Amino acid sequence: MTVAAKVVDELVPHPVKEQLLGVDYCVNSNPSWAEAIILGFQHYLVMLGTTVIIPTIIVPYMGGGNVEKAQVMQTLLFVSGVNTLLQTWFGTRLPVVIGGSFRFIIPSLYVALLHRYYIDLNPYLRFIRTMRSIQGALMVASVLPMLLGFLGIWRIVVRFLSPLSAVPLVALVGLGLYDQGFPLLAECVEIGLPELIILILFSHYIPHFLSYKRPIYDRFAVLLSVGIVWAYAALLTVAGAYKNRPLNTQLSCRVDRSGLVSGSSWYVYYTPIHFSFFLDTLLNLINGFNSIIRVSFPYPIQWGPPSLNVGEVFVMLAAAFVVMVESTGAFIAATRYGSATHIPPSCLSRGIGWLGVGIFLDGLFGTGTGSTVSVENVGLLALTRVGSRRVVQISAFLMIFFSIFGKFGALVASIPLPIVGALYCVLFALMSSASLGLLQYCNLNSFRTKFIIGFSLFMGLSVPRYFSDYVITSGYGPVHTRALWFNKMVLVIFTSPATVAGIVAYFLDLTLARKHVSTRRDSGRHWWAKFKYFDKDPRSAEFYSLPFGLSKYFPSV
Repeated sequence: MTVAAKVVDELVPHPVKEQLLGVDYCVNSNPSWAEAIILGFQHYLVMLGTTVIIPTIIVPYMGGGNVEKAQVMQTLLFVSGVNTLLQTWFGTRLPVVIGGSFRFIIPSLYVALLHRYYIDLNPYLRFIRTMRSIQGALMVASVLPMLLGFLGIWRIVVRFLSPLSAVPLVALVGLGLYDQGFPLLAECVEIGLPELIILILFSHYIPHFLSYKRPIYDRFAVLLSVGIVWAYAALLTVAGAYKNRPLNTQLSCRVDRSGLVSGSSWYVYYTPIHFSFFLDTLLNLINGFNSIIRVSFPYPIQWGPPSLNVGEVFVMLAAAFVVMVESTGAFIAATRYGSATHIPPSCLSRGIGWLGVGIFLDGLFGTGTGSTVSVENVGLLALTRVGSRRVVQISAFLMIFFSIFGKFGALVASIPLPIVGALYCVLFALMSSASLGLLQYCNLNSFRTKFIIGFSLFMGLSVPRYFSDYVITSGYGPVHTRALWFNKMVLVIFTSPATVAGIVAYFLDLTLARKHVSTRRDSGRHWWAKFKYFDKDPRSAEFYSLPFGLSKYFPSV
């Protein structure tokens, strides 16, 4: 090494790295099959939290009970597995799980609380009518990401995204879900807090005290910690620790209060009609049940033909736009934790298109919500340091498998939600920290950089808080017109921290001191210039090419 090189190395102790170092398995490398299956189950376990929380919130307002909640959960689990496979095969090809989105809760509740659905005195009929309306709105709203993605319009938008404007977007994709972290944990502190402590001990402290040739405690920290605390929670439940406690405490702390195990069926069949009496009887004999098993499972249009209302569609369109923005930030974070190079805009656009297909499948099957990139699973990539695509695909097959065998899937899904909240505290934080890696491309000594990052982060947290508090105090949003659907559209967009921060940072980066000679370098655009087009860097083909030789038929992507 020359003297000049040594001087540079001393002055720049942490040089810019286009790929994150320290990842044990990148997107294209794979652990052993046994380890991959265990890691895949860990991804399945992590995404279950959102799969349980969303139906738990929306189904009671729709008129459904525990049986309907379990059916919606199993449907969401199955469709999530299918969408994850489609995204990892034909979308961005990044190791991301596609699951239910919290951003569709407001549109779903908007539909469920409409006055015209309360004319049904039968709660189940009200549930069916509401679900059909949600299905129709989701199927139409899915056209937006499909058109923007597959036509390449989103590719044009993303090409103007710089590392500077991506920092607030990526950061608030995770930090924006803070209300699903410690507040959820605190619903049962005696279970949630031990889970948080044990998870941190296994993932960050014990590996430094116990030296093993192969990483065990840190790589499987989620499984180990959840297993220990879940057993502890079951012991408290059996011992009667919550016997005389308030109902809310029992629902949060007990392991037998979710209603999912009793509401789900042992077997589910992917047919639009029930099996014959002969087959039911045969299954009854094989499995030793005393009664005939007659169940049905999600299939397209399982709740009946979807209905359509223009106002409901517009509200769903707003949610679809929000998940496009948030998923873009999650995709960028997944490239870092998968040790891949920056994702080309064409591949990002392709992924958004397939995300639209996922939302269409949500409407077709009737999940009650739309799809997005699972933020917690992106954080799990960082926790395990395994960014393998195969691991995520295995988790997708496990989702489908456990959605078929409903009782077994519901048993795992009955983990108390405070344990899930403890996981979110770590995983959402790791997801957000991916944005810090993008700061290495920016000039942090520039006041322009400081203003854009600081202002967009502040507005991304402040504006959604204002909208949320306004709804809590007055019962409606700041925008209060006669068009209820328009009010909900504005509410959906401006209660998303990542969307607000992303739009503010994107606008400021494109307009503030645009013609100044140092603006391009201060924003870090020159670092991403080589990835602006798919064929400019050979590593793009390594990570993002379509399988089965399909890339030659789609040269633009």
